[in-house]
Amino acid sequence: MSQELRYRRASSWEYDLILREAEKYGELRHHFFAVVEGKFRDVYAVNETVWAEIERMKVRPYAYGTFVGTIKVDKNLVEKFYPNVEFFYFVDVAKNYAVLSPKAGFLFTTGKDVPRSGVRRYDWRGTKKLVIYDENGIILGIGRINPESRGKFILNVTDVGEFLRRRR
Repeated sequence: MSQELRYRRASSWEYDLILREAEKYGELRHHFFAVVEGKFRDVYAVNETVWAEIERMKVRPYAYGTFVGTIKVDKNLVEKFYPNVEFFYFVDVAKNYAVLSPKAGFLFTTGKDVPRSGVRRYDWRGTKKLVIYDENGIILGIGRINPESRGKFILNVTDVGEFLRRRR
């Protein structure tokens, strides 16, 4: 049983969900998003020129632009945008981030949690999720701060090495 995919621009409600998530970390730099509706609503950052080309195509593509996250409905029937790592390339991150030492950055990209001693600096305001960077400003992933623990200060939520570690 196959389900047909629908392609469309993000609605104002969906854009508001994306914007609210970005505001937890800084300012959103990209303002054109499209949605592929299937089991979930996958969100893509799309260039307006690319979107114009897609609208002219007879066959709809499976994906387009940069995949930045998914909109899901939770058990309380509340819609929420769940960003992935690439989403933060479209956000000027000014808060809720951590910069890791080289050894801690390596541990993080292999799926491990980070001790307090591996964190060079961090800015934590409001949300428990942090954007994780290495010392060169490269995004390594998303972590969850655990302020009560020194051994597992930042818990790994997702990282750039996850794709390589997946089971096939």
